[in-house]
Amino acid sequence: MTPDEFLRSIQKQQPAPAYLFLGQEAWHREQCRKALIERALPPEDRENGFTRYDLDETDLSVVMDDARSFSLFASNRLIWVSSAEGALPRTKSAASDSDDSEEGGGKSSAASLVAYLKDPVPGTVLVFECSRYDFEGDDKTKLARVQKFFAAIPAQIECQRFTAAAARNLALTQAKRTGLQIGGDEIDLLIEILGSDASRIATEIEKLSLYAGKDHRVTADDVVSLVPNGRATTIFALVSAIGRRDRAGSLDALDILVREGEYLPLALTFLATQFRLALVAKEAGLTNSGMIQSHFTKLGTPMWRSRAEQVQQTVAAFPAARMRKAIQKIFETDRALRDTRPDDRTVMEQFVLGLT
Repeated sequence: MTPDEFLRSIQKQQPAPAYLFLGQEAWHREQCRKALIERALPPEDRENGFTRYDLDETDLSVVMDDARSFSLFASNRLIWVSSAEGALPRTKSAASDSDDSEEGGGKSSAASLVAYLKDPVPGTVLVFECSRYDFEGDDKTKLARVQKFFAAIPAQIECQRFTAAAARNLALTQAKRTGLQIGGDEIDLLIEILGSDASRIATEIEKLSLYAGKDHRVTADDVVSLVPNGRATTIFALVSAIGRRDRAGSLDALDILVREGEYLPLALTFLATQFRLALVAKEAGLTNSGMIQSHFTKLGTPMWRSRAEQVQQTVAAFPAARMRKAIQKIFETDRALRDTRPDDRTVMEQFVLGLT
């Protein structure tokens, strides 16, 4: 189930005996944790009824023994177990192909959990949390193993990463909640800087609201100055200026990056992505930012409004043949940055002059 489905269900019914939380997205998991504590533990039980374990440090059998025990100090208990992946066996047993068997020096098998869930202790809620793996790439297979190991737990909550659109909605909601005066472009800039990280977005909006108070409207300069990694926005300024073939603006942005000690190969990586996206948009016949945002979102590539506008500017400024030449020049520049001479700034200035 999704975190939203979990939050709705926990309001309407008693907590299940056990839950499994999956995924690296921390914002939703924290909201679910708070809601579960509110629901499972009355105020008088919260001090003595909440227990934490880490399966990287503790054997699963210890957790299950504790779950079966009755507390003298709390009639209701919530046992939160992090690093759930630590319970998985590390090697495959030669004697058995069963996923539930105890294997070569690994932690206790899932059999004790299966037995417990057939007759759980009333008033005790077990929560297993696997936040080490994500739902994409190589982690996907590892996460599937965790799900299979804990298959006896039917209530599994998948904390997927926020899309750019979902992160924007969260930012707008948090801004409204805190009374922060901030425009849509500044919200987009904040999301760009923080990479749609929901927890950081909520934290930074809280900080911005304390800085701005009720009377000051947050500007783009405020966001760049106050939000960590705000220096990355200068890279986007360089990308945007090159996309417009603005030589003076590009060199100014490059100068700021150099003076602030930015790692220039990182800026080149952003530029490579920009031109590849623009070339795809050009070949697909996408003529405005709305079409670009919709197209890449359908393909599963995160694309927010201001980024789509940057891509559109590059599409308008560069013919397809010149984009291909730019991508080739990025390759050559990347190779030159790996050499000892000339210095990185000179290499990047030559690159900017060549494209603008």
